[in-house]
Amino acid sequence: MALVVHKYGGTSMGSVERIQNVAQRVAKWVKAGHQVVVVPSAMSGETNRLLGLAKDINKDAADMSPREMDMIASTGEQVSVGLLAIALQAIGTDAVSYAGWQVPVKTNNAYMKARIESIDDKRIRADLDAGRVVIVTGFQGVDAQGNITTLGRGGSDTSAVAIAAAIKADECLIYTDVDGVYTTDPRVVENARRLEKVTFEEMLEMASLGSKILQIRSVEFAGKYRVKTRVLSSLTDPMMDINTEANSGTLITFEDEETQSMEQAVISGIAFNRDEAKITLMQVPDTPGVAFKILGPVAKANIDVDMIIQNQSTNGTTDFSFTVHRNEYKKAMEVLETEIKGAVGAKEVIGDDKVCKVSAVGIGMRSHVGVASLMFETLSKAGVNIQMISTSEIKISVVIEDKYMELAVRELHKAFDLDQAAQIESV
Repeated sequence: MALVVHKYGGTSMGSVERIQNVAQRVAKWVKAGHQVVVVPSAMSGETNRLLGLAKDINKDAADMSPREMDMIASTGEQVSVGLLAIALQAIGTDAVSYAGWQVPVKTNNAYMKARIESIDDKRIRADLDAGRVVIVTGFQGVDAQGNITTLGRGGSDTSAVAIAAAIKADECLIYTDVDGVYTTDPRVVENARRLEKVTFEEMLEMASLGSKILQIRSVEFAGKYRVKTRVLSSLTDPMMDINTEANSGTLITFEDEETQSMEQAVISGIAFNRDEAKITLMQVPDTPGVAFKILGPVAKANIDVDMIIQNQSTNGTTDFSFTVHRNEYKKAMEVLETEIKGAVGAKEVIGDDKVCKVSAVGIGMRSHVGVASLMFETLSKAGVNIQMISTSEIKISVVIEDKYMELAVRELHKAFDLDQAAQIESV
């Protein structure tokens, strides 16, 4: 008997029929002798509908209270857990649902982007010991003042992995509308292949670089607390053989468990992110602390910065470039124009929200040379100009014009032989 956490996304919970399928799948695991905690998302499209109602009342999003927006957004998951509990009870499986504040899942008070601080597992364990399926809302928690908070888009993944860590689950199964993690998006590259295994480090890079399979914070939690995690499809027959299901999808594992096989793979996948925007401050006086003077106010405005490049000083000035999420581009430009440009003595602020990021990810980079040169050569031959470059031990990212994104992904996927079965089997 194992203690497992199931997480189901909005598509999996998208209709009454699909909720009933989820209930059948969960009941199957219970009948096999497992203890199950379920973390479902809101029904597909429900959160957008709820937030749309708020925008119908107040067109200016900047004027809307983040606290009230969290109060509204959190209700979608509460409907999901109640419906799933009823569906389980209807087929004879004892189940109980909880909102995040009832567990409680304690967070800080950064509304709409809250971070989990602790989870009290007593209530969950008591119900599990009593033979119940425990269903907990994803995406939400409660701050020290008792206010409902949400974790940001994709936060149900984080909730599921965090709960798995808190209750020391044997495995966290992330059920989604795809059957695993691929070498790249199959909608862009038809011959992309599913990875049977990928390390947490690689998955973390892929999530941060634009892969939509898992939210980055969920991977951080899984890696930090060593939560065995599997990505698999919820669109299969809910009554399929449980052993087959338990070994399907993509297992996110640890490098030390797979060292020999992982070293055979140079690149595991090509990730991309369309939601990038680039900002450059031109001719900034090159003085100590200038980076903090620029990025400090940006961080204070709760804007996440991704890639950063500072050019070599020329005549005592430098150009300072960084990228932000495209949704935060206008806000970032306003902060730079009103608070930063004059304060640091920059000549001009230039922005471009028609860029994207493409990345090659692979733990094999640690033991293989020539990855960067092959990547740059491939893009050059395809006529793709590189605007920014960022690297780590296991990834190389470039910023390019977004109109070249699909071309770049296809050419890199081919150049690194990711369509070859032998490459995938070694991962």
